[in-house]
Amino acid sequence: MDVTLHLAQDPEADALLGRSPLAALIGMLLDQQIPMEWAFKGPATIARRMGADDLDAHEIAAYDPEAFAALLAEKPAVHRYPGSMAGRIQQLCRYLVEHYDGDAEAVWRDVGSGAELLRRLQDLPGFGKQKAQIFLALLGKQLGVRPEGWREAAGAYGEPGSYRSVADITGPESLTKVRAHKQEMKAAAKAAKAAKKSGA
Repeated sequence: MDVTLHLAQDPEADALLGRSPLAALIGMLLDQQIPMEWAFKGPATIARRMGADDLDAHEIAAYDPEAFAALLAEKPAVHRYPGSMAGRIQQLCRYLVEHYDGDAEAVWRDVGSGAELLRRLQDLPGFGKQKAQIFLALLGKQLGVRPEGWREAAGAYGEPGSYRSVADITGPESLTKVRAHKQEMKAAAKAAKAAKKSGA
């Protein structure tokens, strides 16, 4: 895996995401309740603070939990909730060590179908259906991982020419479009909630 991603909008962080399957998974895990670029910058920040140029699932899984939480909480913090995210990252790495010998790419290497890939991603700690579908779309659209039926398995996120998620970000212009889509979805959800309240 060696591609150019533009998710963090930061050359060093994006280079790591493009060459490290574990960094890409951790970035996806961090992508909640904070801006996308902040989330995908996280893996590079963690690697730098661990004194490495890549992330190692075995090393993170074995790291002292308090020390790892402190590493994420250092200013600037890796996430708005560094303590709970540190726990989730370690949980993910322990799962990868247990099931894939610490090799994150093994999650999708030699996978037989899009449906199987979606199941494997949903089995990862911290990956619900939506997160798994977005990551599956990212694998298919930008990382060349395209088992049979991958678009169907990714749902709406797999649609070509859409701007729904990080899977569709290839530069600043598409980032703006994805952000606009997310704001529209938020506004629609808010309006639906308000309508439900007034109708109740």
